[in-house]
Amino acid sequence: MAGDLSIPEFLPVTLKGTYVTLEPLQSSHHAAMCAVGSDEALFRWFPANCAGEGPMRQFIDDGLNDQKAGKALPFVVRTNHDGRIVGSTRFGNITGAHRGAEIGWTWYTADVQRTPVNTECKYLLLKHAFETLKLNRVELKTDSLNEKSRAAIARIGATQEGIFRNHMVVQGGRIRHTVYFSITCEEWPQVRGNLERKLETPFKF
Repeated sequence: MAGDLSIPEFLPVTLKGTYVTLEPLQSSHHAAMCAVGSDEALFRWFPANCAGEGPMRQFIDDGLNDQKAGKALPFVVRTNHDGRIVGSTRFGNITGAHRGAEIGWTWYTADVQRTPVNTECKYLLLKHAFETLKLNRVELKTDSLNEKSRAAIARIGATQEGIFRNHMVVQGGRIRHTVYFSITCEEWPQVRGNLERKLETPFKF
């Protein structure tokens, strides 16, 4: 079957769920992101550390510059019960003509880890990707040494595609192998059902 030949528009949008709201990233979020992203351990698996005023400004600027170039759509993550910014995520590596994008650049402050925050963020992003933008493919990737992230991506229902060996040089000069996962539009209904079942269990912060 021929694919959709139109090019999706990755316009800034607010995505609201039960527990979190994803808002378009803005420069004015810098102070709040510095406050909740001050622990360098949050960025252990990032290519570069983002903790601190300078690195966090670079993280924000990179996201906004990529957005202007049509390569990214970055968000801040707010918890609905208190309105607090607790992290960030984004669509990146956008390939509009091929109807594809990556979900990544994701981090959350420690006190919302092991809560429904990440599950609902992924649900909101994937739903927007496949049901609004009509993408063919969403990819996710992580450091081969990050077993926690690899397990979390697999639990979402993504398929591991392979490992890019010696893919990049990261913090401390280590050479990173990167594990690639993907979800296709054909797989989305099953992945959606899986995520919705995970989010059915009530949770109170």
